[in-house]
Amino acid sequence: MDRAEVGTQEKENQQDMVSIHIMGKRYEVPFGLTIIKAMEHAGYRVVRGAGCRGGFCGACGTVYRLEGDYRLYVGLACQTVVEDGMYLAQIPFYPATKAKYDITELDADLNTLMQLYPELSRCVGCNSCTRACPQDIDVMNYMAKALRGDIAGVADEAFDCIMCGLCASRCPAEEVPHYVAVLAKRLYSRYIAPPAEHLAERVREVDSGEFDARLNEMTQIDQQRLRELYNARDIEE
Repeated sequence: MDRAEVGTQEKENQQDMVSIHIMGKRYEVPFGLTIIKAMEHAGYRVVRGAGCRGGFCGACGTVYRLEGDYRLYVGLACQTVVEDGMYLAQIPFYPATKAKYDITELDADLNTLMQLYPELSRCVGCNSCTRACPQDIDVMNYMAKALRGDIAGVADEAFDCIMCGLCASRCPAEEVPHYVAVLAKRLYSRYIAPPAEHLAERVREVDSGEFDARLNEMTQIDQQRLRELYNARDIEE
């Protein structure tokens, strides 16, 4: 390889790296890595703030800025790809206040929501919560439903919430949308949703011992056979 080719190769290698700052310290990491993989490439042993690594557990909340951009961004470290000039820090747990309650003593109505989360009334409809959501949930919309006492609507809209807390981290009214959503889903499940007849039937079957013989049989077979049985199982539409 001649000098020109070496120079070209070095340039290409340089272009494949980006400069980021992790907890205030500068690192060179390969382009295209997610934040969590970039941290590990830089030598960090990520134990807290790392769960599924696929975008569904919400454990790896991250706050960051980009060089030359005044705005503050949030995202999940397992989903967000590093950019050159990124300054980042992890917030694996956002310190939001969660109301304490006994679900059996509550009513499924607006009064319950307002008593436990009175900050609901402070919502200014800025949509910062929705923009922060890594699940693309319309958080502002379900908070508006919460203000109307639409428990079922909140439960449906917030079904895919992974409790990362990034919505709360961006709320100028200092609300905690993810905890409001959990309360609504619990109220809906206990007081509004119709009973699941098939579930009640299955519980009766389990209690009667109908599956005991089959379960005992399965504990005696090898892993390969278990996989075959699993792959051949009936799946409801």
